[in-house]
Amino acid sequence: MESIQILFILLIFLICIALYLIIQILKVRRQLETISVVLDDIEQGNINRRLITKNGDMTAKICYKINKIVMNNKEQFIKFQNTEQAYKKLMTSLSHDVRTPLTSLIGYLDAIHNEIVTGKEKDNYIEVARNKAYTLKDFVDMLFEWMKLDSKERIFLFEKTDVNELSRSIILDWIPMLEQCGFTYNFIIPETELFLNLDTNAFTRILNNLIQNVIVHSNGNSIDVEVVSQYNSTVIKVSDNGKGISECDLPHVFDRLYKCDKSRSIKGSGLGLSIVRELVKAHSGKIEVFSIPNQITIFKVILPLAL
Repeated sequence: MESIQILFILLIFLICIALYLIIQILKVRRQLETISVVLDDIEQGNINRRLITKNGDMTAKICYKINKIVMNNKEQFIKFQNTEQAYKKLMTSLSHDVRTPLTSLIGYLDAIHNEIVTGKEKDNYIEVARNKAYTLKDFVDMLFEWMKLDSKERIFLFEKTDVNELSRSIILDWIPMLEQCGFTYNFIIPETELFLNLDTNAFTRILNNLIQNVIVHSNGNSIDVEVVSQYNSTVIKVSDNGKGISECDLPHVFDRLYKCDKSRSIKGSGLGLSIVRELVKAHSGKIEVFSIPNQITIFKVILPLAL
């Protein structure tokens, strides 16, 4: 009799275990069906769907991992969308920035070719066409520089370089242009040697872009360039007395395609300062800007000293 009772209790126990397992299996099955539905929804493009689960659920760990993957994919998708929008904006901007001066250049050349202008006026047209061609060349050069940086194809060759001597050499090439544009200039560069690990072509582009930015966009008539040695770094300052940069524009001046003056044509490609920032970062440096509108604007490039 006692053995029958034990068997009966054991049978009840096994039935309870079986019922528990069946309930758990059905629960997991429902959870898997829910996961399948949510994944199908995500596959259709709804990147905001998430799996809801409890800590005790058998599928909790896999749900957490799926949610994490979806979150990462969402971030990548948003980045992709932003990149796609940026490239569309870039193509629109470039088509306008190239088409407008190119149309103007063709107009001048057609006038010369068709002998609409003669004598001194023809010479003036030739000079204007020549200047526009050089402007286009500079724009294309800047565009290719930015594209190489953006695609990580830019190869840097760093070598120990006297930044004072290199800066003087770069600035000397700008003096005729500065005088032609009516700028007064003041260059404060020590005669002593100061060595940094530089890609000389990249540093030349940095300083050229900053000086060109002053000439083209500042509406000022004075420029200062100064090289200052600090404890463990070197600061290259380029300042002007022009119209300055408004407080709302300051955080964006290094953004690709950003234009403080929304009415600018090819002169406002919005790539120059963006290139400067990327080249400075490649040198393990940083760039800062300070501006008081209609008084002073200072760009500071901070680079580490050579070890």
